[in-house]
Parts: sequence; C-alpha cells; structure tokens
Amino acid sequence: MSKKVAVALSYPDGAEAPFIVAKGKGDYAERIIEIAEENSVYLVKEDLTAEILSLYEIGEYIPPETYEVIAGIFAFLLRMRDEQN
Repeated sequence: MSKKVAVALSYPDGAEAPFIVAKGKGDYAERIIEIAEENSVYLVKEDLTAEILSLYEIGEYIPPETYEVIAGIFAFLLRMRDEQN
C-alpha cells in the first residue's frame, strides 16, 4: 500500500508558474492536509498529479507537463471561491 502524498502549491501574482511550497508523504502529508484545513485552504484530491509533483523540490516551479491539469484545478477552485462569495 502506498503512502498518502500531499503537495501544496502557490501561484502569486507575477510568478511565471505555480510552485511547490510544501510536500510530504505519510504523516507529513497528513500534517500538510491538517494545516490546510485549519487555514481554510481548498484541497483537491488528484493522486497522480500529487505523485508527479512530489518528485520536485520545494520552491521549484511545476513542470510544464502538469500545466494543463493544474490550470484545470485552479479554474475549479476559482469557481468554487466565486460561488461562495
């Protein structure tokens, strides 16, 4: 059985692409998820994408191969935010 994986991304204004701000497996992944929930950060379960992104280092931009799926996730999150306001 594989361990749970969590990857946190940020995409501030002016950044050339989203980048990894936290990542972890197992207990570390659980803690990242807890912190996100405590701070009302949206969570998206996308196991394959998390596995791919976990191969990169904190501070690195996401790889171009993941742009399409990450853009879809961010678009979904923006729609959710707009619906709640």
